[in-house]
Amino acid sequence: MKIKFLSTSGIIAALYIVVSLLIAPFSFGAIQLRIGEMLNHLIVFNKKYIYAIIIGVFITNLFSPNGPLDLVFGVGQTILSLALTILSAKYIKSLVKRMIFNTVVFTFMMWLIAWELNILFDLPFGYTWLTVAIGEAIVMTVGIPIMLLLNKRLNFNKMLRH
Repeated sequence: MKIKFLSTSGIIAALYIVVSLLIAPFSFGAIQLRIGEMLNHLIVFNKKYIYAIIIGVFITNLFSPNGPLDLVFGVGQTILSLALTILSAKYIKSLVKRMIFNTVVFTFMMWLIAWELNILFDLPFGYTWLTVAIGEAIVMTVGIPIMLLLNKRLNFNKMLRH
């Protein structure tokens, strides 16, 4: 692996961790606004960002008050959602449309987090899915214009090229 790829991936993972832990009380409960989730949109620019995002989620979830289950469910939700968005690139060519698709996928897949919270705290599955999905939808939707603006300045696709 090239040094540029490793260092860029490390920076992205670190950004995810710092931004998520900065507001930790809102990153792990039944009402979540995990700001680091905006970085999930990097996957539409280059599928190689999958490594940085997964590492960021994994390390962030090491600090979760929900324990080891958050590693399984949180990382699993991220892997499945990112994989679906990567597969969509074959059919959805527009960056904006892929970001919207990515938002819908991540929002829908919050059922895994609702299931985790149901197991851990006996929270009602349907209501918890609704609350975590709303938080995810808000963060991911707000993230679309932010990531598009950042892309104009940083060119995310080229950041991981050798």
